[in-house]
Amino acid sequence: MEKTVRLYKSEDCKVIVKLFYDTIHAVNLKDYNSAQLDVWAPEEIDMDMWDKSISNNYTVVVETNGLIIGFGDLEDTGYFNRLFVHKDFQGQGVATIIANELEKYAKQNGITVVTAEASITARPFFEKRGYRVIEMQSIKRKGQTLTNFLMKKHLDK
Repeated sequence: MEKTVRLYKSEDCKVIVKLFYDTIHAVNLKDYNSAQLDVWAPEEIDMDMWDKSISNNYTVVVETNGLIIGFGDLEDTGYFNRLFVHKDFQGQGVATIIANELEKYAKQNGITVVTAEASITARPFFEKRGYRVIEMQSIKRKGQTLTNFLMKKHLDK
């Protein structure tokens, strides 16, 4: 299946938000309970806020046959903000394509250290890419505690 990478456009926001919600509630269910997932990815998501945030970052989407199957974004500080792959396209190299693209962009723009706050679910993916755990974090949101990992990777010149 042919996968293409392109830059994010505001018209993608609705599809990306649905992909985010569906992925969290399907894929991350093995590591978090439903109450945690509901505060992480609520049914009502502020589209304007998401579009503004994503548009301010270097954001790529991966498509196949015109369907967006993943997206990720990198802030100009080197913070790997989001990386999500459609629940039906897990394990097919989509996250690797996105991470490669974002890390390449970082190197080209003089960013030498990339950080991420990886979920329990995503931690093994980042570790395979050379990210190291700096600290385990407990994020409190609306009465729920979510565990994630602050991770860092030094990019080769």
